[in-house]
Amino acid sequence: MKGTILILFLFVLFSAKAQNETQKHKPKVGLVLSGGGAKGLAHIGVLKVIDSLGVKVDYVAGTSMGAIIGSLYASGYTGKQLDSIFKEVNFDDILNDDLPRASKAFYERDNDEKYAIKLPFNDFKIKLPSALSRGQNTYSLLSRLTLHLNEIDDFSELPIPFFCIATNIETGEAVMLDKGNLAQSVMASGALPSIFQPVVIDDKVLTDGGVVNNYPIDELRAKGMDVIIGVDVQHGLVGRKKLTSAPDVLLQINNFRTINAMKVKAPKTDIYIKPDIEDFTVVSFSEGAKIIETGKQAAINRIEALKDLAEKGLKEDTRPIPEIKGQDSIVINSISLKGKNSYTRAYVLGKLKLKQNKKISYKTFNKGVNSLVATNNFDSFLYEFEKTEGTEGYDLHGTLVETKNTAFLKAGIHYDDLYKSGLLLNITKKHLLFDNDVASLDVILGDNVRYNFEYLIDKGFYWSIGIKSGFQQFHKNISAQLLLEDDQLGVGLNKIDAELQDQTNQFYVQSLFRKDFAFGVGAEHKRLEVKSPTIAINNNPEEEFLFENTDYLSVFGYLKLDTYDNKYFPKKGFYFDSDLHLYLYASDFNKDFKKFSIAKADIGYAFSVSNKLAFNLQTNGGFKLGDKSTQALDFALGGYGNNLINNFEPFLGYDFLSLTGNSYVKASAIADYEIFKNHHVTLEGNWANVDDNIFDTGEWFTLPDYRGYALGYAINTFIGPVQAKFSYSPEQRKAIWFFNVGFWF
Repeated sequence: MKGTILILFLFVLFSAKAQNETQKHKPKVGLVLSGGGAKGLAHIGVLKVIDSLGVKVDYVAGTSMGAIIGSLYASGYTGKQLDSIFKEVNFDDILNDDLPRASKAFYERDNDEKYAIKLPFNDFKIKLPSALSRGQNTYSLLSRLTLHLNEIDDFSELPIPFFCIATNIETGEAVMLDKGNLAQSVMASGALPSIFQPVVIDDKVLTDGGVVNNYPIDELRAKGMDVIIGVDVQHGLVGRKKLTSAPDVLLQINNFRTINAMKVKAPKTDIYIKPDIEDFTVVSFSEGAKIIETGKQAAINRIEALKDLAEKGLKEDTRPIPEIKGQDSIVINSISLKGKNSYTRAYVLGKLKLKQNKKISYKTFNKGVNSLVATNNFDSFLYEFEKTEGTEGYDLHGTLVETKNTAFLKAGIHYDDLYKSGLLLNITKKHLLFDNDVASLDVILGDNVRYNFEYLIDKGFYWSIGIKSGFQQFHKNISAQLLLEDDQLGVGLNKIDAELQDQTNQFYVQSLFRKDFAFGVGAEHKRLEVKSPTIAINNNPEEEFLFENTDYLSVFGYLKLDTYDNKYFPKKGFYFDSDLHLYLYASDFNKDFKKFSIAKADIGYAFSVSNKLAFNLQTNGGFKLGDKSTQALDFALGGYGNNLINNFEPFLGYDFLSLTGNSYVKASAIADYEIFKNHHVTLEGNWANVDDNIFDTGEWFTLPDYRGYALGYAINTFIGPVQAKFSYSPEQRKAIWFFNVGFWF
């Protein structure tokens, strides 16, 4: 019995010693992920296999896209979670710095939807931008996904220790980033030259680490790693048949060094994984699913080595796994801002739409950040959250980098059936008179020379001050009822060949109401001239007949809300625009003038039933109060367009300015099917009642007198939509084509 107990004691002692030896010699596993742009999505496929086998990683190193994927993996996300995250990312928005439309103020939104080309113009010299994107969308995404680790500024304390490599532009040296703001560090490592602007950290101007060290295996080995798994998604050199453009040649030249370096580094890798990414480029984000699959297959090809490594890892994985979409809401207790030299704190907070000690959703916070960046007054807004001691909230520390570009040249082109062809040239100047002002002058050359001038002093939460001046003109057959009174209309006289010129000058003040509504009041001077070259006076063909040659003075108020995600092809959002004008004075041409008011409102709602199919339902109407004798400012329906002046409203099935009256109601419905990216087929219908005093007679609530339907095809291009619409009116029993090229202005 005593012998048996002794044997059992020795067996247990031996087993414990063996287990301790195994634990003692458990290999430390390092994971190095190379850069490669979109090809770096293959890392996710590799990580999914690593996780499925139970391989425990002790340190992660990455460069560029490898730094982005690696930092999230080190933050606690699994390969499967990363797959889900990146399936939801719109890489077009990230690469183009495309901020959500609803986040932009009305002024910035209008500017973004007019110009095809925008170039900095400082000291009377045109300069190209430093990059296509400021990277704000990427930074916001990374900040949200790593919010649960906001208190960690030493990356060795992450669930898995991590570092990444960036390049110092001024010295050409590699910089290891292993402390500080994780999102900012990763942004610096992934700042692909010409795509993302450089990032400044500790007074160093940093860009893509792949320029000097795209595969930091030696630095990872120095961290004490025994076994290194390496994933290499770099391109090899290509033949002359594939060198067909300047970017191809530049990429080939840049690859000389990295490919030569890999001849030395690849053999140092214990488990070297090389996905087959020859068919993809650094911007092939649209093929992300295929790229991830190549990473998975490449890892499966090394599955025996990975299994062997997994069997040696006896330690349980204790990494916290955060929610995929990060934290949903936050409480911001205090706000500190650095770098605001030309803009007041009220201006910045007004754009951020933030107030202290209030709980807000992260979505709302991100929308505010987008609103600030969308002003184009800042190259970047970097921020971090610090946990407020003794509370559940955070202190927000923001750093602004104001743009040095204060002048811009912009251009656009357009054609439509009313204004005909136009070339738009614009000059925009910020800080013209005050720190937070902006002045913009549009000159439109073409069939109808026009101009628009705007000046705005933007004060954020407080009342902003604006001035507008514009001149519009066109030549068109206009409904005779808009120009002549009933007793002046001749038998069979429906339309008159007329030239219309409108100059409008406004002074207004505007403020935000409930954050999203813009409320404004102001005064307006309008000079309206309508003449006909085909109607002779006293049988003298040299003298044109004037229907209108009047200066009007009015006061006005408006309330606007616009959350459409796209002006021309909305898939979601709400639109509301109401306007009230009180006309107080008219010059001598309008001898019988008496005061009157015109009120109107537009409401729209867009929603999607699938990724391809969206609907947009709209209703609008208007009426005149007071004296009814001034007809030139009455409502006139017909045609297709977005920026029609005065009280002209589009109505498919009828030519421009065909249906007139001092009051109207209109409803429309649009079905938009995106057959493939940026190509839209639309089916539309609109119905209206328009006449004098329809709200008095009750005609506004009867079946529509006028109907129009249209089938359209549109391509959304960088110059704006290119559209053709075939419309038909049952009342007229005839079809009308409408064409449009470019943004409306």
